[in-house]
Amino acid sequence: MATLSAYPNTNTNTNTNFLSPTDQSNLDRESIPPMQNHPSAEPDSDANPNFHSPLLDPPDSVPPAVAPSSLLHLSFNQDHGCFAAGTDHGFRIYNCDPFREIFRRDFDRGGGIGVVEMLFRCNILALVGGGPDPQYPPNKVMIWDDHQSRCISELSFRSEVRSVRLRRDRIIVVLEQKIFVYNFVDLKLLHQIETIANPKGLCAVSQGAGSLVLVCPGLQKGQVRVEHYASKRTKFIMAHDSRIACFALSQDGQLLATASTKGTLVRIYNTIDGSLLQEV
Repeated sequence: MATLSAYPNTNTNTNTNFLSPTDQSNLDRESIPPMQNHPSAEPDSDANPNFHSPLLDPPDSVPPAVAPSSLLHLSFNQDHGCFAAGTDHGFRIYNCDPFREIFRRDFDRGGGIGVVEMLFRCNILALVGGGPDPQYPPNKVMIWDDHQSRCISELSFRSEVRSVRLRRDRIIVVLEQKIFVYNFVDLKLLHQIETIANPKGLCAVSQGAGSLVLVCPGLQKGQVRVEHYASKRTKFIMAHDSRIACFALSQDGQLLATASTKGTLVRIYNTIDGSLLQEV
């Protein structure tokens, strides 16, 4: 079951330190539409959205702790120009080239962030608590707006969240054996996918405008599932004999690279027809 919450829009802190001056000039281009506060129309036994309006303000940020932070999570943003690090105190954002830290936020209570997912270079992030003292429950996805320095929405589940993927129009939440696809603006549940046990939260989505392609493990060992949402087609590819260890999708969603737990080769597939193009 998933419970969705949208918090009231009470912007009292317009912190713009999340982006560098160069990044700030691109803010309008990277920002997403404001989220609407009305209920979803997709009831389901596993994900029944129910909106309410409790204002759960996150703790105020504090200066970095003296003790060194433990690294819990690393992930690139969608164009690989930045990456985010989740620690046992909060999260940090780094620019890749030139390499430099561009932002950090440390929390004063708990603070462990086990998943942090950026949305290009804008102020919106998805956070999941982690570590020995998590900032948020590990079964919740918190949508964080760093201009407001607060969470603007949340999604709650019965089990721990393994990973999150963002597009400008979608939020994808990965659990151990299920994936939920939501519309970003109103948090409406659009699709559910059953998978084989997926403790690593393997999932990849294309970033091309208007053509969502989603790749996730199938229901069999070594199988990957490709969802083409524009054409409403599903393709299953038996990529390996062993379990899938990792995969990567091209930005346009047309090429898929996979590797298995055996670890001896990488295979590259055409996602449209499932044909094997190359082995490395």
